[in-house]
Amino acid sequence: MIDISNIEFEAAVLAGGDYPTAPQPLEVLQSAPYIVCCDGAADRYIATGHVPHAIVGDGDSISAYNRAKYTHLLHIVAEQETNDQTKAVRFLLEQGKRRIAIVGATGRREDHTIGNISLLIEYARAGARVCSFTDHGVFIPCNGDTTLKCRKGQQVSIFSITAKGMSAEGLLYPIYDFTNWWQGTLNECTGEQFTIHAQGEYLLFVNY
Repeated sequence: MIDISNIEFEAAVLAGGDYPTAPQPLEVLQSAPYIVCCDGAADRYIATGHVPHAIVGDGDSISAYNRAKYTHLLHIVAEQETNDQTKAVRFLLEQGKRRIAIVGATGRREDHTIGNISLLIEYARAGARVCSFTDHGVFIPCNGDTTLKCRKGQQVSIFSITAKGMSAEGLLYPIYDFTNWWQGTLNECTGEQFTIHAQGEYLLFVNY
């Protein structure tokens, strides 16, 4: 059973969306032992009085001042086939860090938000145990059967990627093989845990 509150993340990635304001993503930033900023997020993180362990990206968004001052932390990846969030996750995987939290990946441009969320499945395929914390909840990529700790009345949304044979226990509404993203939204926990049965990949969003 997964208990998000008890996962000891090895690192956190601060992405270039809206800077987090809710207690949960801020706590992730405060407690993670290793912080990687996408280059566009480094200025905001530094402005809060913190210094990341690494700044990863194509280097086009960080200010000239911070680029010069923290050049020893910069890891420039010039290729444009992936975004800065993916470059940061790959940087951590290359170091052997697989339990990764992402914060600040939503907000601003909606296309970037959808892209950042969908990429969680790609990271899971690469071997990462990754969660993306927003100001409202947490996205968790899953494959196969998953049991998650929750509280009664907590809202859960399920987004099928390749999943088939879907069913659930501990949720208010039955689930099935969804053909569109909206179909699995706004379900609700009936107790202190729920289980998704499936063959294949899907994303969970658990509201705080």
